[in-house]
Amino acid sequence: MKKLYFIINPQAKNGRCQKVWRKLEKILDEQNISYEAFFTAYHGHGKEIVQLISEKETGKKVVIVVVGGDGTMHEVVNGAVVNKHIQLAYIPGGSGNDFSRGFGIPRNPVAALYHLLRQLKEEASLIDLGRITNKDEEYIYFVNNMGVGLDAHIARKVNLSKIKKLLNRVSLGKLVYVYFLLKSVFTYQRSSIEIIIDGKKIAFDSTWFVTVSNQPFFGGGMKISPNASPFDGQLNITVVHNLSRLKLLFVFITVFWGGHVAFKEVETFTGSEIRISSPDSIQAHADGEDIGCTPLTTITCRRFLPILSKASGME
Repeated sequence: MKKLYFIINPQAKNGRCQKVWRKLEKILDEQNISYEAFFTAYHGHGKEIVQLISEKETGKKVVIVVVGGDGTMHEVVNGAVVNKHIQLAYIPGGSGNDFSRGFGIPRNPVAALYHLLRQLKEEASLIDLGRITNKDEEYIYFVNNMGVGLDAHIARKVNLSKIKKLLNRVSLGKLVYVYFLLKSVFTYQRSSIEIIIDGKKIAFDSTWFVTVSNQPFFGGGMKISPNASPFDGQLNITVVHNLSRLKLLFVFITVFWGGHVAFKEVETFTGSEIRISSPDSIQAHADGEDIGCTPLTTITCRRFLPILSKASGME
């Protein structure tokens, strides 16, 4: 069996990811599996570790396993895209773990490890990614989704909050998104947004948010884009606009099963190139990580990243 490289975020889920890793490490040692572990120490470290592993193996096929949350996966993906010989895998150790939902990976970390060990005998699946170009002409890749507006505002609040740590202690970390939605819905200022999808311009007034999805889930299990697929060469766009504050709360409840798409104030589109702009700068995120503000352009990178997961059975 080939050597595995693990990138672990020990701070994920308020430090509980360290306990997750100890369980996984014990299994790896018992089965005499060759591996090397690296631990992230600061924001962006995951991307740097990928580069170190790549330089060490110099062109050889490498399997890197992320143990952490969606933010850790985001960092590692952005390091792996420039190294085509790297295959990625994921073991959920964070509070949201939307990647595991969208890609059919067991939510239990031990089950996910055994699943991965079986997957090593299979060919990796090439999945689509989204690539954002910001106003500084920098590339930022996302594997789950990106968004502009309220969802980015909430993501920033979540990442900076102490409430998240408290909820993680009682295994309710994903409720932090609900908490900050309730807190923000009566103060957030809606905006006019213009979107150009594959050359077609559409303007929206009083917009709450625009989410561009590569797979269905965001925000710790909300099914924001039920039909999104990382294999179809398309990105799915969800726009929520012209909605009262109280009705937004009602619509929000339905997001957990994808029922929000039935409301007239929720419009959905698909496309391979999406340009998002606004009269005023609006906050944006990629996979829940702050990436600045509008304007932004997003394109689909088709069959771009090799992933070891149940994804092959989802195509």
